[in-house]
Amino acid sequence: MGIAVIVAMPILAIIWIAASGGDDTWQHVIANVVPRATGRTIRLLFFTGMVTAIFGILTAWLVTSFEFPGRRLLSAALVLPLAIPSYLAAYAFGEFLDFTGPMQTWYRQIFGYRTARDYWFPDIRSLGGAVLVLSSVLYPYVYLACRSMFMMQGRAAADVARTLGAGPLRVFLKVQIPMARPAIMIGLTLVMMETLNDIGAVEFLGVNTLTFAIYDTWLNRGSLSGAAQIAAILLLFVAVVILIERTARRQQRFAGNRTTAPASGVTRPQLPRTRAWLATAFCALPVAIGFLIPFLVMGRFAVARIEDFADPRLINAFWNSVAVSAAAALCAVCLGFILSYAARSERSALTGFAGRAASLGYGVPGTVLAIGVLIPLAGFDNAVDGLLRTSFGISTGLLLSGTGFAIVYACTVRFMTMAEGNLDAGFQKLSPHLDMAARALGRNRRQTLWSVLLPNMRPALLTAALFVFIETMKELSATILLRPFNFNTLATLVYEDASRARIEDSSVASIIIVLAGLIPVVLVSRSLDKLH
Repeated sequence: MGIAVIVAMPILAIIWIAASGGDDTWQHVIANVVPRATGRTIRLLFFTGMVTAIFGILTAWLVTSFEFPGRRLLSAALVLPLAIPSYLAAYAFGEFLDFTGPMQTWYRQIFGYRTARDYWFPDIRSLGGAVLVLSSVLYPYVYLACRSMFMMQGRAAADVARTLGAGPLRVFLKVQIPMARPAIMIGLTLVMMETLNDIGAVEFLGVNTLTFAIYDTWLNRGSLSGAAQIAAILLLFVAVVILIERTARRQQRFAGNRTTAPASGVTRPQLPRTRAWLATAFCALPVAIGFLIPFLVMGRFAVARIEDFADPRLINAFWNSVAVSAAAALCAVCLGFILSYAARSERSALTGFAGRAASLGYGVPGTVLAIGVLIPLAGFDNAVDGLLRTSFGISTGLLLSGTGFAIVYACTVRFMTMAEGNLDAGFQKLSPHLDMAARALGRNRRQTLWSVLLPNMRPALLTAALFVFIETMKELSATILLRPFNFNTLATLVYEDASRARIEDSSVASIIIVLAGLIPVVLVSRSLDKLH
C-alpha cells in the first residue's frame, strides 16, 4: 500500500493545487493558451497515431507473413528507432532538412536552384514535421506489439480463410487485423503516452502542445498553480487515452490452439519479384527515417568533435546521468520486486490494487510528474526548515526538492511499471512448486526468497534495471524541470545546446545517449528472434 501512495502522491498533489490555486495568469492561460494548445495536441495525437499505425501494422504483417529480400535483417532493424529519443530525432531532422542541409543542397543541385525563393520545400518546423519526427521513432511500439501477435496467432485461422477463397489482403483485413486489435491498441496507447510526454521535439519544431504550455507557464510565466491546472487538463487526456484503449480491447481477446504452428514456424510464401522489392523498400523506409538519418547526422558531427569526449562539461553530465539513472533503476527495481513478489505470494484485492496504482506512473507525462513531485517535496523541505529555524535557528534549505532526489523520485514513479512488468514476467516463468518444495525442505519464506527465488530471478532483475536505467538516461521532460541549479545530465546538456542553435556541440552527448539506448533495443530484438 505504501508503494501505491508513493506513486499516487504526485497525481494527488497536482489535483490539489489545480483545485485550490487561482491567479491572473491562469485566466490568461485558460483564455488564450489552453484552447490553441489543446487543438494542436489533439491534431498531433491523431496524425501521429495514424502514421504509426500504418507503418507499424504493415511492416509487422510483411515480415511475419511473407519472404522477401532482407526480411530477416529488416525484422530486427525495424526496432532500432526506439534507441533514438524524439528530441534527438527533431534536432537531427532540423539539420538534415535545413536550407544548408544535405537534402535541400541536393535538391538545388538537381534542379539548378540558387536561393530559397526559387523553390518551395516543406518546413520541418511545423505540425507535419512534428508528426514525421514522432512517428519515425515511435512506430516500433505498434510494430513490436503487432509482430508478437501475428507470430502467436498461428497459421490455422489464415489457412482456413484461404481455403474458403480469401486472398492474402482479405485475410489480413478480415482475420489477422481483428485478432490483433488488442495488441494494436496497446501499441497505439504507448505511442500516445510518449507523444504527450514529449517536450524537446515539439518545442524545437514550434508546436506548442499542452506539455509545452506547462513548461512555459511554470518557468517563463512563473505560475506554478497555472502550470498545475494545465497539467490537470493533460491528465484528462491521459485518462481519455487509457479509457479508449480499455474500451477498444473489451471483449476482444482471442485464444489460439497451442498445437497450432506459429507464423514463424512454417515456410512463408515468397512474394513475386516486384512485390518483394516493394516490400523491402517499404520496410527499409521507416528504418532509414527513424534511425539512419538521426544517427548519421549526429555521428558525422561527433566524429568531427572527438576532442569533446574529454570535455569536463560532458564528463560531469555523463556521471550525473549515470548516478541519477542508477539510483532510479535501483529504486524502481526494489519497489517493483516487492509488488511482484507480493502478487505471487499473496493474491488479494489489496495487492491487486497496489499493482494497478503503481502502473499509473507510466501514463503520466514527465512534465506533469515534475509538478506533482515538486509540490510535496517542497512542502516537506519548507516544513523541516521552518521547524529547525524555530527550534535551533538553523536553516536547512532545500533538502529534497533542490537535489537530484527529485529527479530520481519522478523517474522511479514513471518507470516503475517497466520494472514491475519485467519482474512479473520473470516470476511467471518460475513454477510455484519451487516455493512449495523449499518450504517442504524446511525453509521459511525469507530463506526461500533469498536462496531460491532471487538466484532464479537474476536475469529478470538485471533486465528490469537496465531498461529503467536507459529510459532515465534519455528522460528529458521531468529532468529539465526538476534539476538543481548548475546540474546537467546528458539529456539536458543536449537540450541546452540545441536551444542555443548549437546542434553540432550536442552531437557527442547525443551519440552516447543513442548508443546506450541500443542496448535494450538489441535485447528486445533478440528476445523476438527466439520465437522463430
